Amino acid sequence: MGAMDEMMEAMIGSMSKEDKQDMMGKMMEKFFADMTVEDKQRMMEQMMPKMMDGINFMEMMPRMMMGMMGNNESTGGMRGMMSQMMGSAQQAESPMMPNMMTQMMPHCLNMMLPNVPKEERVEFVLDMVAKLIEQGSVGMTDEEKDEFMAKILAKITS
Repeated sequence: MGAMDEMMEAMIGSMSKEDKQDMMGKMMEKFFADMTVEDKQRMMEQMMPKMMDGINFMEMMPRMMMGMMGNNESTGGMRGMMSQMMGSAQQAESPMMPNMMTQMMPHCLNMMLPNVPKEERVEFVLDMVAKLIEQGSVGMTDEEKDEFMAKILAKITS
């Protein structure tokens, strides 16, 4: 083990969980400051399998989805992280987060919703549909919103 590894192990070993989380937030901001979106994406592809080892997606997904929807309880945690990713992605040529969400969300919903208790699932779906309509129609004229709603109604009634 190198000197850097020994120093890190000694430092992290003596820290509380709260101190580690606080340090991680500060480190992440500095660490990613000069990285391109492509650099971050490559890093995520390499790190995600290691980070997700032992994680039960079926248990975690409902909480993540509710957090991403923004339940107005706080602006930190998942919601804050998503906001940061969206902000930096919007400055790039091809926004990573919107593309990733539109591809992943339908798959995640297919996997997680059948495993969510019925009452909780109904509440989640109603909230999600309301947010999708509200945010999906941002910037539309009244005529475009009417067409949008007609398409939604046609889709869910067919």
